[in-house]
Amino acid sequence: MNKTMHNKLVRDLIPEIIERDGKQGIYRKINGSELNKALVDKLSEEGEELLQEVNLEELADLLEIVHALIDLNNFEFEDVETIRKLKQEQRGAFSQGIFLEYVID
Repeated sequence: MNKTMHNKLVRDLIPEIIERDGKQGIYRKINGSELNKALVDKLSEEGEELLQEVNLEELADLLEIVHALIDLNNFEFEDVETIRKLKQEQRGAFSQGIFLEYVID
């Protein structure tokens, strides 16, 4: 019997998929600040995967996590989008690839 440790947040259907594969998973339900931290950790994990290969699937994973964080924190996606657009108008986006090395004052 092999035991593979994961200790990470997984998508909602993963338990069914693991059982369908004839395996057994040990899970626990988390919420509140523990879920918030797990989502942020997952965001970092998926960001690392995106560094390995930029593709639509990895971007979709990141967006799914962002949506989960929005829901968990009782935000509205429209409010997040409004703030994003406002910041874009005031400070710009990230489309020009400007990399600040340092500032001299």
